Amino acid sequence: MTKNKNYIGIDISKLSFDVAVKMKNEKYSHFKFSNDNEGFIKFRELLNQNYAICVMEASGPYYLKLAAFLFNSKISVCVINPLVIRRFSQMRMSRTKTDKKDAVMIAEYGKSQTPNLWKPEADYVLEIKQMHAYVEQMNKSRTGLIRQQEAFKYNVAESLALKESLEKMILLLEDEIALIENKMAVIIKDQHNELFQQLKSIPGIGTKTAMLLIVISGGFTKFDNARQLSSYVGISPRIFESGTSVKGKSKICKMGMSRIRAMLYVCSWSAKKCNNACKELYDRLVEKGKAKKIALIAVANKLLKQAFALASKNEYYLQNN
Repeated sequence: MTKNKNYIGIDISKLSFDVAVKMKNEKYSHFKFSNDNEGFIKFRELLNQNYAICVMEASGPYYLKLAAFLFNSKISVCVINPLVIRRFSQMRMSRTKTDKKDAVMIAEYGKSQTPNLWKPEADYVLEIKQMHAYVEQMNKSRTGLIRQQEAFKYNVAESLALKESLEKMILLLEDEIALIENKMAVIIKDQHNELFQQLKSIPGIGTKTAMLLIVISGGFTKFDNARQLSSYVGISPRIFESGTSVKGKSKICKMGMSRIRAMLYVCSWSAKKCNNACKELYDRLVEKGKAKKIALIAVANKLLKQAFALASKNEYYLQNN
C-alpha cells in the first residue's frame, strides 16, 4: 500500500456517514450520505476505486454493512479501532469534535499509518459474535434480577408472587444462556475442533474461555504474535512511573474486551495452582513483593502466550514436571 493513494475518511453513525475526500487542491471536501443501500450507491459514484482507500472506525455494528458493500464492490477499505483513532487525534492535539473533523482525522490516520485492508469475517464468526453478545445481555439481566431478589429479602412484607416470578425468570435466563452457549460450542467444534481441544489442554483454560479466544482471534489468524493478542484483549500490564521518586501502581490496559479479560483473570486463579509455568511466575512475582492482583494479571497474560504458542505450533499442552 503506497502513500500516494487517496485515503478517504468515513465517520459513520446509525443513520448516516460523513466523508472527507482530499481534492486536487489538497483541501478536504465534505460529503454526507445515508447509512443504507441508497447512500452506499451514491458514495460509490464518488469514488475512484483505482486509487481510493476508504478508512472508517469499527463503530459498533453501524460500519459493517458499508464495509461489506465496499469490499464486494472491489473498493479497498480499512476498519480501525476507535481507540486508535482517538489516540491519533490526541497526538495531533485536535480538540474539535465534529463529524466533519472526525472524518478528516480518520483520513489523515489512513494516509500516515497505511493500515491493513479489511475483509469480512466468516458467517459462522459473525453468528457466534451475535450469540455471545446475546449471552452477555442475558447474563447482565440475570445479575440484575439476582440483586433485586436479594434486596427484596430485606423488606418487612415479602411478596410470595414476586419471589416466585423472580425465581422463574432467573431459571429461564439460565436455561437460555446454557442453550445458546451449547450452540456456540457446536459451531466452534465444527470449525475449529482441533484448536478448541488444544486450548482446553492448557491447565486453567476452560471451555468458554477457549471458545471466546478462538472467536476474537479469528482462529488465531488475526495476530502475528502473542503481544499483539495481549494488547488487543487488554491484558498487558503496564507500569506508570514519573522520574525516580513518583511511582504509580501497575494497571491492566483497558483497550480490550472486558468479558475475555474477566474470564482470563478467573482462569488465572486456577492456573496459578495447576499450571506449572503460571505457578512459577505467580510465586516469583509475589516473592518480589508484587501485589497478588498484579501477579494474577501476569498469569492471565502468560495463559494468552501459551494459547498463542499452541495455536501457532498446532500442538497440545505438555506440563513440565
